[in-house]
Amino acid sequence: MSFITVNNVSKIYEAGNKVYALENVSLTVDEGEFVAIMGPSGSGKSTLLSILGVLNPPTTGTVIVDDINVFDLSNEKQADFRREYLGFVFQQFQLIPYLTAVENVMLPLAVTPMSKKDKFLQAEKALEKVGLGQKLHRLPHQLSGGEQGRVAIARAIVNQPPIILADEPTGSLDSATGLEIIQLFKELNKGGHTILMVTHNVENRKHVQRTIFIRDGKIVS
Repeated sequence: MSFITVNNVSKIYEAGNKVYALENVSLTVDEGEFVAIMGPSGSGKSTLLSILGVLNPPTTGTVIVDDINVFDLSNEKQADFRREYLGFVFQQFQLIPYLTAVENVMLPLAVTPMSKKDKFLQAEKALEKVGLGQKLHRLPHQLSGGEQGRVAIARAIVNQPPIILADEPTGSLDSATGLEIIQLFKELNKGGHTILMVTHNVENRKHVQRTIFIRDGKIVS
């Protein structure tokens, strides 16, 4: 049984006429896979990622994760699901500029029933895991692009979710720094995380187990 199953998912926007962002997409992902999602701009990659992240409901079709039909859940249960199962890494990292590294990493723990001290310790542990244990109290502008990426990854893993969804995580970085981030994803994958990464960078294909190509809202290979 696959860990993630996408069955005949379509996303249709009404703009005078029907526009298919995704059309009858089906795919499976096994637990512990590192998968790249590639395709030209506007092909539907980010739409697919937002549906997998339970942020954007499909028009038709189902998404099953760990035997849970995620779009059958109530809004409250979907929020619980995201907190328990998913970590997100965005292209621009979306760090809060006036919060320190450790405070940024603590954000996903905001509604978790634990003491502030325990939240701090859990965030500190996540930062240590990505090699930033010495920079807990730096603000984002005091960190390099690669270090900001590491903070974003620490924030994604602080809840210890089984799945990491990354949208162009190396898109704004130079090639050497981007490779550092990919190597970190590989380490997390070896540690058991299932990773789905949208990327334009063909070099990143060398580092993943499988690549899904999307064009015009359809999987082509």
